[in-house]
Amino acid sequence: MKNPNPGFSIYSASKAAVISLTKSAAMEAAEQGVRINAIAPGRVVTDMMLSSKVMDMKAVAAGLPIRRMGEPEEVANAVVWLASDAASFVVGHVLAVDGGFIAT
Repeated sequence: MKNPNPGFSIYSASKAAVISLTKSAAMEAAEQGVRINAIAPGRVVTDMMLSSKVMDMKAVAAGLPIRRMGEPEEVANAVVWLASDAASFVVGHVLAVDGGFIAT
């Protein structure tokens, strides 16, 4: 997890808690054939992002490795994949759908 913004310690702690819960719950449920995973979305064009105090979306996009923000459908596609049989061997994973943000 990456959080470059000072003043977001509670937010960062909550994200870390979700990751830990995902991994622990996945280990508890795996024997019953239940797969638990999480999605870690990056900068995505949503109503919340558009209504935020971020005025320069182009500058936000320029800070991402692929130089654009994500679309909600791209995150949805990852969720659909994780829920599909194609991801039947994926358990306890946190999938970053973030245009490479976490890799930087």
